[in-house]
Amino acid sequence: MANHYRSSASHPWHDLAIGSDAPNKFNAVIEIPKGSKVKYELDKETGMLYIDRVLYSSVVYPHNYGFIPQTLCEDNDPLDVLVLMQAPVVPMSFLRAKPIGVMQMIDQGEQDDKIIAVHADDPEFRDYDDINQLPKHRLAEIRRFFEDYKKNEHKEVKVDEFLGAELARKTITESMAMYEENYLPKRKR
Repeated sequence: MANHYRSSASHPWHDLAIGSDAPNKFNAVIEIPKGSKVKYELDKETGMLYIDRVLYSSVVYPHNYGFIPQTLCEDNDPLDVLVLMQAPVVPMSFLRAKPIGVMQMIDQGEQDDKIIAVHADDPEFRDYDDINQLPKHRLAEIRRFFEDYKKNEHKEVKVDEFLGAELARKTITESMAMYEENYLPKRKR
């Protein structure tokens, strides 16, 4: 019998398509479920999750958190996304998301913006189209989480503004172009 095993596993950052309707709707890979104190991180070499740390502060992730495949940012990571939905999901699940805003953030001196999105198929959240439709308290909770989650590690995080869906789509488009420029072979373009 012939050996038909693959020589390598698929990689969620490179092998999962962003989706044909991006940046309006896109696939998002969830690394960290809502309610977790564990900071999972994508290992860029293997495509697997590793446990980066358990959060030092008495906080938990307020929503499912992950990345957008086939994107690249200035920090050499895929674009981060916080996905609002009713329930936590298992790490390494992927789902369809719709961007409603972007949170501008500086993490230890580096730009590290986060797309704020809703699960495109969650009946409670799918009708939000822009971040200004969210209750102000929800935005305050998100801001406070990111301001506090590294405080006890003596690492500085500064949350700037929450900007709307149009800027979120622009951010996604720019990160898609950066990914294409850095990862796709010239002949595929």
